[in-house]
Amino acid sequence: MKKIHRFVAKLLTVAMVATSTLSLNSMTVKAEDYWPSGVDVTAESAIIMEQETGSILYEKNMDDVHYPASITKIMTALIVLENCSLDETVTFSADAVYGTELGSSSIARDVGEEMTVEQTLYGMMLESANECAYALGEHVAGDVDSFVDMMNAKAKELGCTNTHFNNTNGLPDENHWTSAHDMALIARAAYAIPKFAEIVGTKNYTIPATNKHSDPTPLNNHHCMLHYYKTNQYLYDYCMGGKTGYTVVAGATLVTYAKKDGMTLICVVMKDDTKQQYYDTTNLFEYCFDNFSTVNVSEFASISEDDTNVTGLLSENTDLIKIDNDGIIVLPKTASVLDVKSTVEACKDENDPSVVGKLTYTYAGRNIGYANLLFTNAQTESYPFDNIPEDKGGSGKEYIQIDYPKIGLVLLIILIIVIIGLYIRSKSSEILLYKHRFMDKHPRKGKNSMTIIRNNGKRRRRR
Repeated sequence: MKKIHRFVAKLLTVAMVATSTLSLNSMTVKAEDYWPSGVDVTAESAIIMEQETGSILYEKNMDDVHYPASITKIMTALIVLENCSLDETVTFSADAVYGTELGSSSIARDVGEEMTVEQTLYGMMLESANECAYALGEHVAGDVDSFVDMMNAKAKELGCTNTHFNNTNGLPDENHWTSAHDMALIARAAYAIPKFAEIVGTKNYTIPATNKHSDPTPLNNHHCMLHYYKTNQYLYDYCMGGKTGYTVVAGATLVTYAKKDGMTLICVVMKDDTKQQYYDTTNLFEYCFDNFSTVNVSEFASISEDDTNVTGLLSENTDLIKIDNDGIIVLPKTASVLDVKSTVEACKDENDPSVVGKLTYTYAGRNIGYANLLFTNAQTESYPFDNIPEDKGGSGKEYIQIDYPKIGLVLLIILIIVIIGLYIRSKSSEILLYKHRFMDKHPRKGKNSMTIIRNNGKRRRRR
């Protein structure tokens, strides 16, 4: 049995039914009236971004251009992890060893020294070793200039608009600059890679003996909010790692990850005072953790064809589409989900064929998160918006949707009926014999029946 499901442009809404409280204050502040903003920092530029959604919770001059110094190495690590296996061998060239500024951060590698990609990444991210950054660029792209091209292409792909890289390590270069906002985008993409998160969250690491060094090389994370490095006054319980940076022209730069109550935040401060960077970052984290929380979209949203508040594309069979349970939004704790606004768009995800759309949420004019719409019958290799015209966001293709569960149920019922019929047929002789014996023992009496009565030894027929 085949059933053609025509997917057409329809009206879509997200019915805002709050099924759980958000630990709200007794009085809800209207969305248009309030967004937390009662904190400031000494850094010239700063931003707090929520990792999962990309929502910006705080910003100060986030698009101003500054020199990044060694937080550049986050982009270097991102490119390396996307293009290399961890066990590949990195060989340090003369350019890598001697081509960086004398006296800058280093772990004293020698020409011809060999380490794995993983070991070199730890050297670059924990000790900020510039020769490691240089060697990784050469290893991936053949030469540093080609690797820099990859860095700038990746920045553009991530949506960076105020970034231009000119080296792999962040050493002073007038053509090497970025913004706090762009660095947050880069830091977010990097942290989505588990190995990157592991590396930047590691306090200590030891590189074993190499072909040039007979002794192991101990490494220490320089991020003072994560690890005791010369002092413990900046330690922060919720810190998950990050990357430090400093040059005279850049000032102090810092990227930090922190997690509390299930919410992971990224903080970037640029052109800050030395050491003040840690106080600024801690204050921003504390303020945002105190004033914001995450809410799972599937707990308060549902899909309906009846409400016309939001226009979108939806299948005729709404039961085939569900809201991704992993979708979240970030709200001020004084706000309610009833205040958020939503829009929907049809989209595809190359990594997940079940994704057919996205619900995007805003609050007080700010993007606060999203949830994917998932086609639950994606294994049929059909796409619920294929038959929508191209000018309305679809591909224009048509397809036949087969409901395999229903077909299977019908076939099962038919099979059961056939089996029962065959069984009855095979037992027909026994059934007839049983019926005959039953009739003999239980003759029917009617007005035309005849009974033989014995009376005094004589037979008498009576009708």
